[in-house]
Amino acid sequence: MRLRGKIALITGAGGDLGRGMALRFAEEGAKVMVNDKNLGKAQETVDLVTKQGGVAAPNGADLTKAGEVKEMVGQVIKEWEQLDILVNNAGDIRDALLTKMSDEDWDFVVDLNLKASFLCARAVAPHMIERGYGKIVNISSMAYKGNIGQTNYVAAKAGVVGLTQALGLELARYGINVNCVAPGLIDTPKARTLDEKVLDILVKKTPMKRMGEIIDIANPVLFLVSDESKYITRQTIHVSGGMEGF
Repeated sequence: MRLRGKIALITGAGGDLGRGMALRFAEEGAKVMVNDKNLGKAQETVDLVTKQGGVAAPNGADLTKAGEVKEMVGQVIKEWEQLDILVNNAGDIRDALLTKMSDEDWDFVVDLNLKASFLCARAVAPHMIERGYGKIVNISSMAYKGNIGQTNYVAAKAGVVGLTQALGLELARYGINVNCVAPGLIDTPKARTLDEKVLDILVKKTPMKRMGEIIDIANPVLFLVSDESKYITRQTIHVSGGMEGF
């Protein structure tokens, strides 16, 4: 029970990776605020956590809106009196080659993947600073090293790595750890929608010659939000089976 007595907020936790983290955290004793703009998906995760004996609550805040983010953080603290852990996991893609990418597609991806992480970190920081304790984990992607047709996503995920570096410097003196996890090819329903030939190429690019599992992401994040990692900050961990870029 490494997270007994801890309160966690996981964004995008109606999705596959976030749901895996929520379930893993709950197994280790944390109470989890499950955020997803799709409130129905958030409730599905809450139901799964509850079914396994954990405690969770849903939240449908739009993470690109500062006011809703502030209200979300306030809800966590009002309900459970503290907030120990933030996992910035929410994200999405809208792929296109540079010359065909619209302003809307750029803004949507950068706002959800990068701006939302900034807004959430800014909202939780005062509370964590006051308590002299906090764990923030930002979820990037191995795509941050570059990928054709994803200038928006690559820029945003590289920004998440940079955000981790900056926040880690600013917040270390207050006992707050800020780290980043960059997943490679993970076996999710979304990954399974890729063209079979593309998926095969990506698997062949992975030194371990297979896709990772959702638990392969949840476990390193669990380590980073536990007190086992209390002297680790400003790090980006590649969970990619050895692949160093798409």
